[in-house]
Amino acid sequence: MSSETLAQAAYRRIKQDILQGRVKPDTVLSERELAEQQGISRTPLRSALSRLERERVISRLDNGVLLVRSVSVEQLIEIVQLRQMIESAAAARAADFGLTAELAEIREIMAAYANGRNVAFDDFWAEDDKFHLAVARAARLELLPAILAEQRAIARRCTITRTHDRFADQAREHIAVIDAIAAGDGAAARAAMSLHFENVRSRFLGWLSR
Repeated sequence: MSSETLAQAAYRRIKQDILQGRVKPDTVLSERELAEQQGISRTPLRSALSRLERERVISRLDNGVLLVRSVSVEQLIEIVQLRQMIESAAAARAADFGLTAELAEIREIMAAYANGRNVAFDDFWAEDDKFHLAVARAARLELLPAILAEQRAIARRCTITRTHDRFADQAREHIAVIDAIAAGDGAAARAAMSLHFENVRSRFLGWLSR
């Protein structure tokens, strides 16, 4: 395996550990321990860590210490508001093109959640990913999937996002968006997606007050 491939593999594994909460925010990272865990030398490891620094997943303090960056509630709400504007417009645009096979498949999955199916946070997050990316693709917006992936990765690192384990409401909100797109009703699709993000914001603030 080449040094570059080793670096890419280490980057993916370390980032997943952070995104899935196995490495907590504000954790101090040791290059020596990470190199041992990943089974690689310092050179590809430092390449992986540099990429995570550029993505602001980790930061290097003035004394050289590497720290997993935390995501504040304020940052999380800002992301929600930004995505509300962008994705509401995308949903309205998607309605101009109609239902895709990808969205139809996701609707069936969401119907199961709406009817009470429960899974772990990370499992639902993956399905939620598929929904939002499918709307972007249905809108034929080529740059949007990458933008969403970046913003969702940041939001996922905020600890309050992981406190929820019931997803029926989110699923019903997703279904409302998909149904509006299927009906070719751009105004309804925009309103349904906007309401979804209003509810996401309310749920986040509700979990914070517990």
